[in-house]
Amino acid sequence: MQLDPGEMKPVINRIKRAQGQLAGVVRMLEEGRECEDVVTQLAAVSKALDRAGFAIVANGLEHCLKEGTADELDVKKMEKLFLSLA
Repeated sequence: MQLDPGEMKPVINRIKRAQGQLAGVVRMLEEGRECEDVVTQLAAVSKALDRAGFAIVANGLEHCLKEGTADELDVKKMEKLFLSLA
């Protein structure tokens, strides 16, 4: 299933924000910041990436259903994609 770059703009923005957050986590580690602060930021990065992944899969499913290609949809493949994010 092909992803429409226009529809992926919010996902791209989310991933770019997560990229900035991850750079912040690296800086925090380099500065010797408190463990709780680092883990909190790392959890935020992880959640942002999870949401981006789910949005990508959901967009692909929606596209297949709208375009009438649901018959071609490989259910096991989609299940594997969802589970890889869990």
